[in-house]
Parts: sequence; C-alpha cells; structure tokens
Amino acid sequence: MKKPVLKFKSVILSDVHLGTPDCKIDEVNHFLKHTRCERLILNGDIIDGWSLKRKLSWEKGHTKFVRRILKIAEKKDTDVIYIRGNHDDFLANYLPLVFDRIQLVEEYTLKTSGGDYLCIHGDCFDAITTHSKFISILGDIGYQSLLKFNRYYNKYRSLRGKEYFSVSKAIKAKVKNIVNHISDFEKHLQSLAEKRQCVGIICGHIHTAEDKMIGDIRYLNSGDWVESMTAIVEHFDGRFELIDYKEFCERLEAKSIAQAQKKADRFAAANAAQEQVLWLSEDELAQA
Repeated sequence: MKKPVLKFKSVILSDVHLGTPDCKIDEVNHFLKHTRCERLILNGDIIDGWSLKRKLSWEKGHTKFVRRILKIAEKKDTDVIYIRGNHDDFLANYLPLVFDRIQLVEEYTLKTSGGDYLCIHGDCFDAITTHSKFISILGDIGYQSLLKFNRYYNKYRSLRGKEYFSVSKAIKAKVKNIVNHISDFEKHLQSLAEKRQCVGIICGHIHTAEDKMIGDIRYLNSGDWVESMTAIVEHFDGRFELIDYKEFCERLEAKSIAQAQKKADRFAAANAAQEQVLWLSEDELAQA
C-alpha cells in the first residue's frame, strides 16, 4: 500500500536551524516526506550559519533534509522559495538567485484568492538583530545554552514519567520584556503589510507560532523546528492553518487507517464477486 501523504496548495516552514543539536531533524524530515504541495516556502533560518561557525553539529539527517528539498523541486512539481533569515545571512550577497524551480529571495509575495500575503523572515524588525549583530550572537549563545539545559532537564522529567516541558517557552510567556518585544515585532510587521497593501503577513524568526488578526491584517508565524515543530499550510480552498507536528501525525495516521479500510473493502468486494461467480457456475452445472 502506498504511504499516505497530506496534500496542500502551499506549505510554509521556518527556523529549522540545520547545524544545531536541537534541530528536530527526524520530525521535519518525516513532515516533508509525507507532504505534497504546489509551493514550499522556507521562511528563513533553515541553515544556522552562526552555529556552524562556532561548532560543527551537522548530522546525516541534515544532509537528508537538503536532498529532500532538491528532490521535491525536481520530481514533485513543486516551486521552492527559500527566504533568507538572519542565521543564514551568508546568502545575502547572492540574492535574488534562481535555480530551475528553486528561488532564493529576501521576501516573497504569496498571491491567494483572498488577497496577497507578504512572506518575510522578520529579522529586519527585530531591534536587537538590526542594531547589533554581536549582541544578537551573544543572545543566540544564551538561547543555545538554555536549550542544552532544556535537553537535560527533560531527560530527567522523562525518567520520572513526566511530559516534555519547554523552559524557554515558559520564559517567553512570563518575562515582561520579552512579551513586549514580541508585541512590538508584530506591530511593525502589521505596518509593513499595510504599506504593501497585503491582507496578511507570514514570518518566522521569533520561534513563537501564531495565527491571529492584528487590526485588519492577518498575522501568521510558522514557529520553528527546534521546539514548537509547527508549519503554516494553505489548503486548496484558500484557507490558511497553523499545524503542529503532533496534529500532523494524527491526521496522517487517520488517513493511513482510511486507506487500509478502503483497500480491505475493495478486497472483500472482489472476493464476494468471485464467490458469486463460482456459486452461479456450480448452479449451472447442477441444472445441466
């Protein structure tokens, strides 16, 4: 039986951070393997050049991710749009760049039946990133240290039979300065979307998945594949949806069960038809 896939018009994901030990590479590869779309938008920080400069953490799965993207563009009739982020800013001097069905750009306008959506990583509206790359790198080192602590802490929780708990998410939700920073970030993106006469804006960067209205602008953030494991999908009827990995797997499992049931029903129907033919043949012989 064919492996099930979920089909969408567009898939948008960001902040995979290839080259870091906390990249959820198995999950994102599984997500891409069982997804089909007309347009795949990689909205920045796919490769973490900052971390690679400090310490090489490139795994086999990271190479598999890159190969899968190339395969998607080559064999699945999918346009791949790679938007530069701040961690993959080494691409900046070469943009825009086009390789067959792969585009490398600073930003992208996604045209939908409901209006235009501006796709941008969002680092240009982060005051810290904009004014001091040095401070941004220090902040990134701090964040990586927090994630490292998070790994050990959750190993301890796992041994005690407790569920995964994200320390960094809890800090983001409770520290007033961080909450205000995210709020300002969102307002700047709202203003940009209004200036570009777009009905919505899709970004990443802050590792906080979101789908909400800010005034008349729909604000979508695809989160990350370090902690939240989320993506934005556009359905064929024009609907946008924020989907996390757990929900994705549940839908995939439900489709797999439905496919297996459909195959079993076809097999049962074929057997019933064959039995009917045999019964008629025996009846005809008896009459003869």
